[in-house]
Amino acid sequence: MHELRRSHNGLTDADPAELDQLFQALPPHINRAVKRLDRQGLLLEVVLDLGREPEARFPDHEVILDETPVTSEDLEFVSSRVGSFGDDNRAGIERTLHRISVIRNRGGQIVGVTCRVGRAITGTIDIIKDMVIGGKSILLLGRPGIGKTTMLRECARVLADEMKKRVIIVDTSNEIGGDGDIPHPGIGRSRRMQVRTPALQHAVMIEAVENHMPQVIVIDEIGTELEAAAARTIAERGVQLVATAHGNSLENLLVNPTLNDLLGGIQTVTLSDEEARRRGTQKSVLERKSPPTFDVLVEIHDRDRLAIHQPLAEVVDAALRGTLKPPQMRIRGADGAIVARIAETTPVPMRTAAVREPLEAPRSRSLHETVSVFPYGISRNYLEQAINELHVPIRVQNHIEEADLIVTLKNYYRRKDSPLKEAEADGIPIQVLKSNTITQIKNALSRMYQLDTPDPTESALQETLEGISRAKATNSMVELSPQNAYVRRLQHQLVERHELTARSTGKEPNRRLRIYTAAD
Repeated sequence: MHELRRSHNGLTDADPAELDQLFQALPPHINRAVKRLDRQGLLLEVVLDLGREPEARFPDHEVILDETPVTSEDLEFVSSRVGSFGDDNRAGIERTLHRISVIRNRGGQIVGVTCRVGRAITGTIDIIKDMVIGGKSILLLGRPGIGKTTMLRECARVLADEMKKRVIIVDTSNEIGGDGDIPHPGIGRSRRMQVRTPALQHAVMIEAVENHMPQVIVIDEIGTELEAAAARTIAERGVQLVATAHGNSLENLLVNPTLNDLLGGIQTVTLSDEEARRRGTQKSVLERKSPPTFDVLVEIHDRDRLAIHQPLAEVVDAALRGTLKPPQMRIRGADGAIVARIAETTPVPMRTAAVREPLEAPRSRSLHETVSVFPYGISRNYLEQAINELHVPIRVQNHIEEADLIVTLKNYYRRKDSPLKEAEADGIPIQVLKSNTITQIKNALSRMYQLDTPDPTESALQETLEGISRAKATNSMVELSPQNAYVRRLQHQLVERHELTARSTGKEPNRRLRIYTAAD
């Protein structure tokens, strides 16, 4: 057996009796190899991949358990000794917290197994215990494996056993309460509702609050729009929520159109000229639709270092105005003492353009501020022409990862091409245009730099002229941006004067003109 690589992390020893139950599910030769390892209590997982050597993974290294490659019989041995695998390809060992996950090939056969060690660790929530027992709804964020589920389990135990509250755990993959009908003692007196398939998690969340009168509901991995809506319904009924969600930070959640409803939802509001002047902003701004589902958002940086965002409503409002309010940092020292302080960072601009039905201008810029822009599906020539005509300090980039802003079209954004999804996940603002025209690009850049924008009717007619030119040059149909009935009538007249045909299409308020040539 030999080590592969080094890293660093802290961990508490697993329960020896429960660890032995996991070892019993491994093929005999791998079981013997694991039991020869030093520091067994710090084991994270055992990985078996068909045709490769089995590995044991620790926080700071990995060990090859046997030089004989894993066979199909080895994988079958494991799968036959654990509970049945659900739709999420996970199973468990009854009355333990261990998780067995499988990788399948196209035919459905198992070609890989990950045996992850589960731990019930008391004291993990001491760092936020005041908020947990204070009745606040808490959302935990952090990278996979950081300990979110462990903290959820301890929250449930403390609230049920120490605070004597009625706690229901919605346990989708038996991650919190362990496998089997009798839950693991790590959840204390909490009650556990299992979920047959992940697609039904939202329905079980609602069932829990309607049927069982909980004071607290604990949920792992809110990840869909239906689950976010169910969480809001629960919160509106006065039930304390403790949950995790996909994402590492507040900013990740803000730019996630599926989950930003957990923060109150985000909408574009058009201000009057007077109100925009009073606020010192552009006319179109982002605002919260409603109160956040949670009172507090906790970013888990590591097991002993957290960032606390509260009150969440104020934090989100500040972020939508372009500033990230510094969180409170809570740090647990080696002696167990907890230190709380405001993060020593200056508020930084939030990249929130991607949270809109993104037809809104990105964050306002000064004419002294150079912005790197990547055109995705937008004519580079049109963009460069618009930059030259407006005299704005924009640098057009050749690579998306070098951009401060991406400009694209609605159909590309809705299609969620991989480069756009990756950029959105990285928090790069995305400006979405209705059509690939110089007028649309100039209007977007003018709003961004707070330049005087042309009259909307004039802009629409200018776009029509550009569309006429493109239709003639390409001998194909050109679609214009949505306009009201008055402007569409003017556009029709302009198209007819150029001896082309135009037809209105779509429903209000998205009704627009299509310009046709004789070939169409």
